[in-house]
Amino acid sequence: MTASSTERCMGAASTADNGNGGSPVRHRNDSQLFRLALLEAEKHKWIESQKAGRDLGEAALRDWSRRYWWRWCRDRWIEHLSGERFWSELDQHDFGLLKRDFHPNTELINHIIIRIKAGGENLDIIQWAHATKQNMNDVMEILKLLDINSRRLTFWPA
Repeated sequence: MTASSTERCMGAASTADNGNGGSPVRHRNDSQLFRLALLEAEKHKWIESQKAGRDLGEAALRDWSRRYWWRWCRDRWIEHLSGERFWSELDQHDFGLLKRDFHPNTELINHIIIRIKAGGENLDIIQWAHATKQNMNDVMEILKLLDINSRRLTFWPA
């Protein structure tokens, strides 16, 4: 018996430390974030299958993962940082971080968050900061505190 595309997609999550004392992230079947992502992927599958006139199956789920997962996840991370919604899959210490005084240069934080919301990565932000003559020490401190790269989650197992 083979696993369904949904079961493969919702396979075991990574064991990266998510701020819960080094314990593994909950199994994806128990994960609200991954369940909501799968619903989005299933909507995409339905729409694309309707356009194609046939069930595109797992290929459509993989397409959603490839095309939309990172942005969708980034938006959930911003919700978490903003204190709008707690996601247990993300670092619990990051929840509401943007509402706390985690760095004195709040104007620069706001500019950086705008760029992150738009899909900017560390290098994009560093290049913007250099071009606009921002305080590079502050930029690097803020990026280190936000730690974009360690906040990535994998939707579809390899």
